Amino acid sequence: MSEERGRRGKALGTDPGPGPAPESAPAPREPDGTITRRGALKVIAAGAALGATVPGCSPGESGGGAAGADAAHTELSGFNPLPPSNPLAAGTPTDPDMLAPIVPWEMVLTDEEMHYVAALADVIIPADDRSPAASAVGVPDYVNEFVSAPAHTEQLTQLRGGLAWLNRTARDRFGAADFPALTTAQQHEICDEIRFEPDAADHLKPQARFFDAFRDMCSTGFWTTEEGMRDLGYMGNVPLPSFDGPPPEVLEQLGLAGEDLV
Repeated sequence: MSEERGRRGKALGTDPGPGPAPESAPAPREPDGTITRRGALKVIAAGAALGATVPGCSPGESGGGAAGADAAHTELSGFNPLPPSNPLAAGTPTDPDMLAPIVPWEMVLTDEEMHYVAALADVIIPADDRSPAASAVGVPDYVNEFVSAPAHTEQLTQLRGGLAWLNRTARDRFGAADFPALTTAQQHEICDEIRFEPDAADHLKPQARFFDAFRDMCSTGFWTTEEGMRDLGYMGNVPLPSFDGPPPEVLEQLGLAGEDLV
C-alpha cells in the first residue's frame, strides 16, 4: 500500500505538472438538484486521485519518500528495519514489508515442545480425504511464532502449562512417556474432558481455557494456508477472465436491482 500511495499520482496521470490544474466537470445531478450516485462516485474518485498527487512528508523533513518513511518509522518504533525489497515499504513492525516479511523476534519453543504442539494440533485438525493434518502445513511453526512474540508472554505461559498437564496426564493415566506417545483414542479421551470450558470439571477449567486458546491458534494457522483455504472452498485471490456481477439471489437479499446498480 505504501508503494501504491507513493506512485499512484503519476501512474494515473493525475499530476498536473506546471501551470494551473484543469477544472473538473461538474458532478451530474438529479432534476431536483441532488447529486446522482454516479456523480458521487466520480467525486470520490476524483478526490482520491487528487490526494494521490500530494507528496507525503515525514516528521522533521520537508520531503518524504522511502528514506523519509524509514526514518520516521525507525524513530517512532525504535526498530531499525532491514533494507526492504519494496523501496516504499518501511519494513517495521507497524508497516511491514509484505513482499519480504521477517519476524524480528526469536522462536522460543524447544524441539520437544514443538513435538507436543504438533501432536495436539493433529488431534484438533487430523488428516482426512479433504486436506492434510495441521502439522503437515506448518501450524506448529505458526503457534511458535505467535507465542514467541514479546507481547504474548501470557499465551506462552498458558501453552507450556497446558502441554505439561497433557504429558503428566498421559503418564499418570496410561503410563505413556508423553502425550504424543498415546493412541488416538487415548488422546481424544483426555482432550474430551477439556474441549469445552462450561462442560469441564471445576478443577479442569484452566486446562479447558488452554485448549480453547490452542484450538483458536491451530484453526487460524491452518485455514490461512493454501490447503486450508481449499478445504473451506475459499475462492478469493483468484484472477477471473470476467466478472458478471453478484448473483441475483445476493442482490435480492440486499434489496438491490435495476437502477440501483447504474
